[in-house]
Amino acid sequence: MNLTFNKLFENKEDFSKITRTSAENVAALTVQAICLYSKDKNIFFEVLQDLMSELQPLSNMLKSQIEDRMNQNNKAEYIGLSYFNGATNFNNYEPDKTYTVEVTDGPSSYVNDGYAVLYLKSGGADSKRPITLRKTKEGNWVLWSDSILGLLSDIRLPENQNPWA
Repeated sequence: MNLTFNKLFENKEDFSKITRTSAENVAALTVQAICLYSKDKNIFFEVLQDLMSELQPLSNMLKSQIEDRMNQNNKAEYIGLSYFNGATNFNNYEPDKTYTVEVTDGPSSYVNDGYAVLYLKSGGADSKRPITLRKTKEGNWVLWSDSILGLLSDIRLPENQNPWA
């Protein structure tokens, strides 16, 4: 499933306009949230907490792990963008201006009741990255536990930062 946004989100209000009754929507919103990190870390963590819901308080340990991953190889500027269609290391992760995120499932995506394991493609990685979501009793999907960390794994350096290119 492809989810398309007309812009990169800038604040918490932008996120509130998207329904959370679909696991795919929450996966795509997580990509939008990652893009906020380099603009304003505080807003990023507020949005992340909202995506995880108050049922899962954002721990200092998870915050520290996210910061470590984002600072590794200075990828905070481009890791989120890499999940939008058209963004690759060859074009310095410049996405198509339609800001489309491809979210796919697999044979084991919905094996456990109330959970979904979906996959996102980064233009800087060879394989899709998993993200786990959980359905609340109200019927909304939330980002589960620390599954955002898998989306923050290293990817290829952008062409303009690659010393070997």
